[in-house]
Amino acid sequence: MDLYEHQARELFAEHGIVVPRAEVTDSPAGAREIARRLGGRAVVKAQVKTGGRGKAGGVRLAADPAEAEATARRILGMDIKGHRVGTVMLAEPVDVEHEFYVSYVLDRAAGRFLAIASAEGGTEIEEVAATRPEAVARIPIDPAVGVTSAKAAEIAAAAGLPTQSADVLVRLWQVLVREDALLVEANPLVRTRQGRIVALDGKVTLDDNSRFRQARWGDAPDTGRADPLEAAAAERGLNYVRLDGEVGVIGNGAGLVMSTLDVVARCGARPANFLDIGGGASAQVMADGLTVILSDPAVRSVLVNVFGGITACDAVADGIVRALDTVRLTRPLVVRLDGNNAARGRAILDDRAHPLVHQATTMDDAARRAAHLATAH
Repeated sequence: MDLYEHQARELFAEHGIVVPRAEVTDSPAGAREIARRLGGRAVVKAQVKTGGRGKAGGVRLAADPAEAEATARRILGMDIKGHRVGTVMLAEPVDVEHEFYVSYVLDRAAGRFLAIASAEGGTEIEEVAATRPEAVARIPIDPAVGVTSAKAAEIAAAAGLPTQSADVLVRLWQVLVREDALLVEANPLVRTRQGRIVALDGKVTLDDNSRFRQARWGDAPDTGRADPLEAAAAERGLNYVRLDGEVGVIGNGAGLVMSTLDVVARCGARPANFLDIGGGASAQVMADGLTVILSDPAVRSVLVNVFGGITACDAVADGIVRALDTVRLTRPLVVRLDGNNAARGRAILDDRAHPLVHQATTMDDAARRAAHLATAH
């Protein structure tokens, strides 16, 4: 669950990290009033859950309240990487001497957290890591010990951060632990000309499993997300991501779905989406998934790739058959069932004998057929 920047900054302030004064609004007139309260000059920042806002024109300095109003009017409604800007934050400008980068992120493979820090902040850290990897320090964090004052000093020294940043490093770790976060990032973390360490921007991703403890954020929905199909899928509780292709994909398990996307691409077609139904292949789930996928005008065929384990293939087939009673199938549907009760599942689909439903016994054959059906016309 990603938080908006202004929510991340709120958490930072609660944990004693200095952030500039700021307020949020959804109107140009509101921006004018906030700028007036901030003293006239203000940084106007689009509030969307994606990076690259500055490059897209979503972060601008306004010299006075009138310019703040005009700037907010330009930014509100912008599309930034598929996210529509619905609110802006106006922040008090800071006299910056130097910018740094600091984050804590969960390293799933190693079973620990990782501190990533650099004396070159203010830009996308991926660019710095790719062009000058030696400028980015990566320090493992034992979750049982955490970031003590000594560990913070070690991180600061390794990254070339000022010694007074150590206290902020400890407090950022407290944000991660106490707020059930998987990622905490300050970019840039700056030293002002007055010598203060200030977090100008923040990014926080909370663990979905902690929603019951983080109820104050609700679901922190991305109300500016522009794609209506992703919004419709989210309302149905589907794990769906829209892609730029013509073969719709449904699978059970993220790894299997990712593999299916690769095989479809290898067969000369482009996947239109990622949709993982997990273990819930009920008629309603299948109907919801097909409804969302078939609502994409770019989709020319749909591939259902299921390996039966805990969820048996006959249950999946029954879900598909029942879904066909409520969803008007207008494009070919290729189904590959393998694993638990696969033969029974195939028989159920054979008995239904829908003219647009095709079966295949292997993932490669299913992907080839779906790709052919999508690109043949």
